[in-house]
Formats: sequence, structure tokens, C-alpha cells
Amino acid sequence: MKLDQIDSFDWSKGDGLLPAVVQDATNGRVLMLGYMNREALRKTLGEKRVTFYSRSKQRLWTKGETSSNFLNLVDAAIDCDNDTLLITARPDGPTCHNGTDSCFGDAIGTTATQLAFLSRLESVIEKRVSERPEGSYTARLWADGKTRMAQKVGEEGVEVALAAVTQPDDKLIGEAADLLFHLTLLLKSRELSLAHVVAELEKRHAAKS
Repeated sequence: MKLDQIDSFDWSKGDGLLPAVVQDATNGRVLMLGYMNREALRKTLGEKRVTFYSRSKQRLWTKGETSSNFLNLVDAAIDCDNDTLLITARPDGPTCHNGTDSCFGDAIGTTATQLAFLSRLESVIEKRVSERPEGSYTARLWADGKTRMAQKVGEEGVEVALAAVTQPDDKLIGEAADLLFHLTLLLKSRELSLAHVVAELEKRHAAKS
């Protein structure tokens, strides 16, 4: 979204305010709903931190201004009727004042948010590799080098295949989880991520459609 688009939105329906749905750019979870006037949207786009117009305080309010749990802007879009905003952001901490990631609670999840845990797994792996905590399997395997990580991926792949034909579902799921973990670590050793793999799958799908 560009600043010069703002005046073209339908600000009249809400007496100068537009509802703004905020979505986590990493996992797709809806974090909160707020309201923006023109000034709040301009500030959001300009400073890259999500800012609302507080109807109770009657002033601009940057999310995180007291808690430091800012919402860092990734992108913004307007809906087809030009009267509702969709804001994608990366939160610095819990969005809700109750301490949950979402103001709608953390119990509600979707298949998409479950799959997005893989992004969190990458963050955990990155932290283990960076901090090298004592007793960390991840840090130890990283120290063993790329060849050992590749060997583990091969071993886990075989175990997945064997579990698929000889073991119950829970065993197959466990082996598949082991494979995903080791594959994620191996990709990181090449400065790659699961997002690169997903992009390749998307490219193949687009070529066939």
C-alpha cells in the first residue's frame, strides 16, 4: 500500500475510521482488530509500527507504546469495498494485554497455524545453533557438521519408509517428525529454509495448472 492511496478509501462509512484486522505475517493467525483514521494509517505506513486511533482515549495509539510488544508492519491492503484494512505484521511479543498471542485467545487454531509451527521450529533451531546451550542435541549435531546432518536425514528417511509399511500411525507420525526436524537443520546448514522448499512446490504447481 502506498501513502497516496489513502484518500481514495471510503472513510465516510465509519465517521473517518476504518476497521483494521491485524494478521501475523508468519503464521497467519488473526491477532487483533483495531480502528484507524487517516493519520493512524499514515503513521503506520511511515514508521512501520502498527498505530490505531483509540476511540476511548480519543488519540493515536501505537500498539506496544507501553508494553514494547510492537506490531512491526509487513504489508497493508484494503478490501474490495475500500472500507476495511488488512494489516500483516510481525509481533515483538504477545499482542493481547492478557498475555496471549492473539486477542481472540490462543485456543483457536487452524491447519494453517499448525503448519506455521514449522517456522517457529526454524527459530528454535536458529537459537540453539547460535547459543549452543549445554546438552543441546541440535547444537551437538550442528557441531558435527553437514555430512553428519545429511547422514541423519538419510537415516530418518529410511525409518519413515519402514514405519509406513510395518508400524502403526503414531509411530509413522513420530518418525516423520524426526525427519522434518533433521531436514530443517540440514537446510539451515546451507542457509536455506522450509520456505524455499514451499516456493519450489508452488512453482511446480503453477507450471502444471
